[in-house]
Amino acid sequence: MHNHVPAPRLADARPVVPATGALTPLPLDDVRLTGGFWAERQRINGEVSIDHCDHWEQRVGWIDNFRAAVDGTVAETRTGREFSDSDVYKLIEAMAWEVGRTGDERLDARIHELAALIGEAQEADGYLNTRFGRPGQEPRYSDLAWGHELYCYGHLIQAAVARLRTGHDDELVAIARRAADHVCDVFGVGGIESVCGHPVVEPALVELYRATGERRYLDQATLFVDRRGHGTLPDIEFGRAYYQDDVPIRDAEVLRGHSVRALYLAAGAIDVAVETQDDVLLDAVEHQYRTTLARRTYLTGGMGSHHQDEAFGDDYELPPDRAYCETCAGVASIMVAWRLMLATGDLSYGDVVERTLFNVVAASPSADGRAFFYTNPLHKRVPGATADPDTVSPRALAQLRAPWFEVSCCPTNVARTLASLGGYLATTSDNGLQLHHYAQCEISTTLGDGRQVGLEVRTRYPEDGHVVLVVTQTADTPWELALRIPAWATGATVDGAPATDVARLWRVFEVGEEIHVELPVAPRLTAADTRVDAVRGTVAVERGPLVLCAESVDLPDDLQVDEVLIDTTVPLQDHGHGARASGWVVEHDDTSWPYGPPVSLPRSRQVDLVLIPYREWANRGPSTMRVWIPTAG
Repeated sequence: MHNHVPAPRLADARPVVPATGALTPLPLDDVRLTGGFWAERQRINGEVSIDHCDHWEQRVGWIDNFRAAVDGTVAETRTGREFSDSDVYKLIEAMAWEVGRTGDERLDARIHELAALIGEAQEADGYLNTRFGRPGQEPRYSDLAWGHELYCYGHLIQAAVARLRTGHDDELVAIARRAADHVCDVFGVGGIESVCGHPVVEPALVELYRATGERRYLDQATLFVDRRGHGTLPDIEFGRAYYQDDVPIRDAEVLRGHSVRALYLAAGAIDVAVETQDDVLLDAVEHQYRTTLARRTYLTGGMGSHHQDEAFGDDYELPPDRAYCETCAGVASIMVAWRLMLATGDLSYGDVVERTLFNVVAASPSADGRAFFYTNPLHKRVPGATADPDTVSPRALAQLRAPWFEVSCCPTNVARTLASLGGYLATTSDNGLQLHHYAQCEISTTLGDGRQVGLEVRTRYPEDGHVVLVVTQTADTPWELALRIPAWATGATVDGAPATDVARLWRVFEVGEEIHVELPVAPRLTAADTRVDAVRGTVAVERGPLVLCAESVDLPDDLQVDEVLIDTTVPLQDHGHGARASGWVVEHDDTSWPYGPPVSLPRSRQVDLVLIPYREWANRGPSTMRVWIPTAG
């Protein structure tokens, strides 16, 4: 068990703190998850997953790389990819949010221990990297396209911002500020006029500006955003679109190239636009993201169609069996959607956040928090092998969740997201509170005009759609409670009245008053746009915010999911937090030429088709799985 101490009042303990915008995010101190799915996931993350990541980063030598940098042996002994420093920093960020959330003394001490080691490895001018710049290594900034030096700084800075916002202006913060000052000196006006092949330093620098008030960090982030797309990086086999250096951000139509890179850059561009009041830039990025949602996003909220370059495909190129849908891209998409919601006040971005949280982020970790998916395909044709708990796995080849990967950006990304999850549940404005996610929680916060308000959210959502909101703090003057109504929730009601989009309640609330929200979560059939060629003739089943899937472990032993069709003429049955459908097995000849005139395949027998939440697949061992199921007839 971890030792805990009461955390200080943390007014700025939020992942994103824009200076302006339609909505203001709540600090972690104002929101407490009290039960249900997300509270349990957050508990497992804090008690198991963070330590699991720390254990593996020690085991594979990524933390020892900093020791080797100090003692001069790093050129001969360094382990991991060129960006492995960044995963140490993401681990520290997860620890920082967890300490801010719980006051965990042991994790706090571990942060100090890691910071002391990292500080020793930092050079006098602020440069910090274990892969470049020392005797026997390639020179600093000699490979901006692939070296990830600025990318690593970005994650270091984000960890330091988490530390600052949770009340600790310590050595880690000093290290990050020295590194950020170095970046400004080297890449500022008159310096190296290029960018990093992997964006993330851009949103990090803006958040450091927000946390410290140091304008040069914002100016440097603005320079990086404006330089992107002008061909400062070399052309490669995937084209400069791979790292978004093909078209200036303001001129792009849609997100393209490497999905995580594109989304991190979009997040940074939004941050720059908000802080510099550049509405043209903000509108451009919002248009690109909305276009991407409409044309290049999977039903789960996942992004990225290509394995070869971890990239977006063309419009409507969304094959379920070859879906990459990297977990990190899901995290990055949440970052973009959340920022756009704060900037614009458009609560519909909460639908994107919810879908991606439940069906990508929640799908990655195993039930015990000790293994992860790197990719999140929507169809598995061949059962995978159970991953060896003591073996590092190739990142995209693991058939099932693996304890660690050669590229382990995803486990630490999940860890930092879950640790800071409370910061995404609600927002405030001058005269109201906006509830974006229906998780069991307690909220006590201050509106923009200084009035104190509070809610207790009681619910089993998404197992059922009944939500009770109890007013725990209020003012003696009217204020607005705004409730996001998901787009799928046809027939939703608030206190018995029909509700769509956003339910806005404006009145003088009373302490103890209850508001009842009903969100119909009955299973429903979903069809894809006919331009999504890969899933024509199929349907998916959703239940509330959850995408469901068929898994072979729920079928007779002689069947795999690809042998079953769904009968859409038979009503779906609610089944716990999943569904049951009627399925048909058809007879195939596996030895004949597979093409010919259209025919109706003979149905051999009817089967009970159990559908479970996609996020839970592969928790019961090797299996085949599919989200999009061919229809019978």
